[in-house]
Amino acid sequence: MNPKFIGLNTTLAAGSTLSALGHDPYMAYNFAVEIGGVVVGGFSEVSGLSSEINLESYEEGGLNNYVHKFPKHTTYPNLVLSRGLVNIDLFYTWYQATSQGWIQQLNGTILLLNDRQITVMWWMFKNAYPVKWEGPQLNASSDNIAVEKIELVHQGISKL
Repeated sequence: MNPKFIGLNTTLAAGSTLSALGHDPYMAYNFAVEIGGVVVGGFSEVSGLSSEINLESYEEGGLNNYVHKFPKHTTYPNLVLSRGLVNIDLFYTWYQATSQGWIQQLNGTILLLNDRQITVMWWMFKNAYPVKWEGPQLNASSDNIAVEKIELVHQGISKL
């Protein structure tokens, strides 16, 4: 048997044992974002932490009860970071520079924290740069916080 599969089976077995012990899941509101080696806090939302394996279908002649599906490559959606608008325009400046052809690719990490503010899990993304900036939705009849969004294209996410 392939040693990779033995390791996967061991990991799955350990995970089911830990689940049976009643460990509580982590809360989604407790996180930090690091880009280019600097923790840039104050984000209210991060989306796009996912990946998908694209498949190629192959219909084998004479075999009509199913279609073979083979993995081709993995794709990653853009990351979208949302935060309250502040005086420091780092993200807009980064976006503006990119829109003018000065592309600075940065690595980053999304850190999930526990209730004691200790990092328990993280997702690293590589070679990211902004492809969309969205300013706040302004409405005189609202008391909502002004929020800006920056959308980053990247070359993959790894979970550690």
